[in-house]
Amino acid sequence: MSKLSLVDDTFLRLESRRQPLHIGMLMLFEPPADAPPDFAAKLAEKLRQSTLAVPPFNQRLERRRGMHYWVEDDDFDLAHHFVHMSLPKPGRIRELLSVVSRVHSVHLDRAYPLWRLYLIEGLEDGRIAVYLKIHHSVVDGVGGIRMLMASMSKNMAESVLMRPPWEIGATKQKMQAMPVPVPMVESFNALKLMAREGLNSAMPVIRRVRETLREHRKGNSDIALAGEAPRCVLNSKVSATRRFAAQQYSTARMRAVGKAAGGTLNDVVLAMCGGALRRYLISLNQLPEKPLIAGVPISIRRDDTMSGNEVAFTIAHLATNLEDPVERLQAIKRCMDKNKERLLDFSPAQVMAYAAMMLMPGALGMLLDRSGSSTLGSVVVSHVPGPREDIYWQGARLAGLYPASLLFDGLALNITVISRHDYVDFGVIACRKSVPQVQRLLDYLEDELVALENAVLGRNP
Repeated sequence: MSKLSLVDDTFLRLESRRQPLHIGMLMLFEPPADAPPDFAAKLAEKLRQSTLAVPPFNQRLERRRGMHYWVEDDDFDLAHHFVHMSLPKPGRIRELLSVVSRVHSVHLDRAYPLWRLYLIEGLEDGRIAVYLKIHHSVVDGVGGIRMLMASMSKNMAESVLMRPPWEIGATKQKMQAMPVPVPMVESFNALKLMAREGLNSAMPVIRRVRETLREHRKGNSDIALAGEAPRCVLNSKVSATRRFAAQQYSTARMRAVGKAAGGTLNDVVLAMCGGALRRYLISLNQLPEKPLIAGVPISIRRDDTMSGNEVAFTIAHLATNLEDPVERLQAIKRCMDKNKERLLDFSPAQVMAYAAMMLMPGALGMLLDRSGSSTLGSVVVSHVPGPREDIYWQGARLAGLYPASLLFDGLALNITVISRHDYVDFGVIACRKSVPQVQRLLDYLEDELVALENAVLGRNP
């Protein structure tokens, strides 16, 4: 039996009927060319033969004296966690996303280990899908993805011999997070790390915060602050229903745009998101005059290890007030460059402390209901590096990796992006009622990429 950390316990206590706090991952796989018609059925039968589950997949919650503990489930039943299903005809991506939207909306039962995996067949193009959902208190976002990657191989034949993810589990090291901007959690992590380094490390952080606020007051438009996001439909109270949308875009296309514009792949991702959100809000006649503000996770890792939660949130504007796509990209790049410049000489603890201090004024304004026409932020846009070469699971090639993150009241939309060697995969999760027809964003993302290509690569529209 082990006690949950304060951070992990927080995610359990924040959960409500309208706010399920599990994360999800939709994966698409291409079976081998010589695969039989019943490839998925045989794979499901093979996986059902598994009799072993290791932490965290065999751990359930137990509450004692108001505190949560992980205990090993003596009555573990794989049938409760592994589901084999087929899509309704005609088996388009539309039907797949509808299924994922529905199952992502449903809470995980706390009487059992907090995860479930779906093997989905019936796609019209012959591919199979796997959707995993796992509670954020069990594993930090990307840690769940990496556990899945541990069940895969770069060699197709070798992948057939790999064990299922619930037999491999987590490493002894805590894996890197796909974070969520919860000020209380961010502040706790920052204070914990600062305590390790000593109070002397706090003074440079305080000075840097003062400098940033001073520049902002002088009118530097390249500095974005939490708490200054204009209210719009994205800041609605969330319902219990979700809508998941996913699409991939060529890495080569996006890198070509970034290179021609003097920006990074991440700058292009943010510019696509800013332009798509501008188009979406215009379609609803709800585009604010001020630019939307995004919470953007940045890695503060100084080595190649996977241990520790070395990610902090920075605040960036998405330049949604600008009509020209190149001007928008350049404005976003300047904002992100300014953020990087201010964090360049900081230790990981100082970066987290700086990020938490920059979040807190906006968070306090919301708690005290003094935010008026502004709010903490508009949207979370996370960009996570994925596998850099082809990888296989049970003989099938990974062809798509689409994350589904968390939603909170006031943050009814989350965009999480995984960049692989050949494609950049976008996973968009939204409250179905608060953010209607969010699937339009997929078309708008493509429209923005085309607009950038036309502008910076000299292509004819």
